[in-house]
Amino acid sequence: EDFPHNLKKEEVPVFLAKQKSNQFLKYLDHRTILITADTIVLTENEILNKPVNHEEAVKILNRLSGSCHQVLTGVCIKSKQKEIVFCVSSDVYFRKLDQEEIEFYIANYKPYDKAGAYGIQEWIGYIGIERIEGSYYNVMGLPTQRLFIELKAFVQ
Repeated sequence: EDFPHNLKKEEVPVFLAKQKSNQFLKYLDHRTILITADTIVLTENEILNKPVNHEEAVKILNRLSGSCHQVLTGVCIKSKQKEIVFCVSSDVYFRKLDQEEIEFYIANYKPYDKAGAYGIQEWIGYIGIERIEGSYYNVMGLPTQRLFIELKAFVQ
């Protein structure tokens, strides 16, 4: 995904969510509220994108194995009249995964469309995640609790 490289890491998912919303501007009318979001995985101050192939998925999951990483979701709420953007961050702790577990996950769940090469709601989340500090739904890709609060403020 393309973004200016001078952005702070926590600005990237907000930038991407706003870029997505801009693709739908022509569909907005006075009764429409548009919600877009984008999620990134950050480890050691590096953004881990979606893996393009098996080898990259293995490499990413090995990096996350046995460590903590951050999941940041940027959200954009937009109407014809206004826009609100925000970012939610969660810390995710993986236990040490063995290569057989990583290979099984990739073969059976094909995580090529997921930032960080995993979905918390899939098998790897059940067996690999020790704990989360923050929102589970944020790690899934949409921080629903915060979205509800922001949406209430947006419509008032």
